[in-house]
Amino acid sequence: MSKAWRRKIISAIAEGFCAIAVLLALIPLAMILFYVVKQGFTSLNWAFFTQMPKPVGEAGGGMANAIVGTLILIAIAALLAVPIGCICGIHLAEYPTSKFSSIVRFAADVLNGVPSIVVGMFAYIIAVLPVKRFSAFAGGLALAVLMLPTVVRTTEELLRLVPAGLREGALALGATRTSAVFTVIVPAALPGILTGVLVALARVAGETAPLLFTAFGNRFWSISLRQPIASLTQQVYLYANSAYDDWHRQAWAGAFLLVMIILTLSIIARLSVRRLERMNRP
Repeated sequence: MSKAWRRKIISAIAEGFCAIAVLLALIPLAMILFYVVKQGFTSLNWAFFTQMPKPVGEAGGGMANAIVGTLILIAIAALLAVPIGCICGIHLAEYPTSKFSSIVRFAADVLNGVPSIVVGMFAYIIAVLPVKRFSAFAGGLALAVLMLPTVVRTTEELLRLVPAGLREGALALGATRTSAVFTVIVPAALPGILTGVLVALARVAGETAPLLFTAFGNRFWSISLRQPIASLTQQVYLYANSAYDDWHRQAWAGAFLLVMIILTLSIIARLSVRRLERMNRP
């Protein structure tokens, strides 16, 4: 057998193994999505979006309070994590070799691997125990901590991708380093930074464990940051573990809505990345 044929056979075998690996990764995801869509979409109705949960054992009702609560928690997390994360990312990109940058970078990498339930316990200790009250703010704080490392690292990496000519041109025109960063470099990387924020939001939108220690849940309307608040993830967890068929149906509907929210954020992030790549392409 010639060397050329041997290389072709080895290449075909390698491609076959890669195809099998891709299928093994995609098949479980496709099955999960198919089953959630099948069970959840048929369970959606107008009452699910507009009505409150019914008392135990009574059929009907919806998750209107949980939908609003999820949006509030995500908004709190974004308001806390995005400014801090972006500022840290800018510092890491501008002073990459400083000792403080090394500490921040290491802390972000470690925090990115911390289990969400541990983050929930941390938020419980600093935001629930001192005031002896579960609250929406505590839940948003827990989600913000989970978002933070993604925002920090994304901001740093994208600022490093900005062409050096933009910085040099701004400095040559007399701009200070700070002015060059905030008027030239950050705007150039802004679409990518927003993409990283969307990815971070998609990650925390499906978290349950931290909210069990912080937001706790609420069967009534609540938009106060100082009171317990409902969320889709908690409501799905509660209903899925119940003994009532109608609650199981609503749990599937809630799971479907969560998947659609996360999928939408992920698609927007991907499209933004492609647009940014086209803009930066010479």
